[in-house]
Amino acid sequence: MWQALVDGVKEILKFLYELTVTMGIPSYGLAILFLTILIKLLLYPLSQKQMKSMKRMQEIQPKIKEIQEKYKKNPEKANRAIMELYQQHKINPLAGCLPLLIQMPVLIALFQALQQFQYADLGSSFFWIPHLKNPDPYFIVPVLVGCATYLQSKLSMAKSDQDNPQLAATKPMMLYFMPIFIGFMSVKFPAGLGLYWIFFSVLGLLQQVLVNRQPALEEGEVGGSK
Repeated sequence: MWQALVDGVKEILKFLYELTVTMGIPSYGLAILFLTILIKLLLYPLSQKQMKSMKRMQEIQPKIKEIQEKYKKNPEKANRAIMELYQQHKINPLAGCLPLLIQMPVLIALFQALQQFQYADLGSSFFWIPHLKNPDPYFIVPVLVGCATYLQSKLSMAKSDQDNPQLAATKPMMLYFMPIFIGFMSVKFPAGLGLYWIFFSVLGLLQQVLVNRQPALEEGEVGGSK
């Protein structure tokens, strides 16, 4: 079953490559871009729900902090008040996790397919990259992977998150360690896989910008709980 999913992704990539051949510009790099757009469109409802849920959770963080301060000597009452706040604003605290869990198998299968993919020689180069089946010899792809990961993490964090002392320990992990780690790992990955990660992150950035521009909860809506 799992291998069938991986093989299916390979076949789609082959089809998209043949499409670029028909267009007169044979390019696996362009085929990977088309594949990334297709995956993004398929996962759009889930990722959109996840981003919106995270945004709404960030918007009510000041009120949650207020409740925790008010009932710091009574954790049980604080938890009840927070659950009431969630119900008041129709927020499911697990809603941001479920879409991600559903997406993960697809993304992992995609990664495996790109790692195992056998490229034909025609169209296997991409700009400065000699061959997409090999790691980037100039290390430009790993740097771009790290930068794209950093920007996506930065944009997904609300300003209140970035300034929150309680998150001071996790902030370096999210903003700095993970992009560096992923960039370092991609040094040995096939350049085609790194290219996919860059395209996927850029599309994710655009989607996050659109979500962030949506109106926030009104101040009165996030106001006090009874």
